[in-house]
Amino acid sequence: MKYTPKDGFPYYFDLAKGMDCSSLFSDSSTSRLLNSISEEKAAYRYAPDKWSIKQVVGHITDHERIKMFRAFMLSRNEQLELWGYDQNSLVANSRFDKLSFEQLVTDFVNVRKASISFVDTLSEKQLRLKGMARQHEITLEDFLKSIIGHERHHINIIRERYL
Repeated sequence: MKYTPKDGFPYYFDLAKGMDCSSLFSDSSTSRLLNSISEEKAAYRYAPDKWSIKQVVGHITDHERIKMFRAFMLSRNEQLELWGYDQNSLVANSRFDKLSFEQLVTDFVNVRKASISFVDTLSEKQLRLKGMARQHEITLEDFLKSIIGHERHHINIIRERYL
């Protein structure tokens, strides 16, 4: 079965399967791509109602921040539902288009460094802990992989529609 973004976790996990969490989070290909984009190009929207590259990068960073907090809670065996959020509201209430692209890339890199630091502290036992993410029971490891899958989804869109 081929998943789509509307499938959520299965789709994002599928984009990141086959590698361990530490390797996935340590991969620097996204930051290299982002560092190759000019300030002018970062303001580009491929359609009037679509996000700019700046907003996409801000969204990827926000997503990682939110999901890493949830991953932290799960790693400490807090049994809570890993709830969703309204991405359009978060982007609409951000300042992403007013910030420099350099600031947004730096923020992405800093959040990623914090994520790597956290991921590197996890035991195999913690990675096997399970929680509910919407209607899916998911391990912490798969939840973490879905964060990178989400990033890959948006980077693929940047490559295909923006660059």
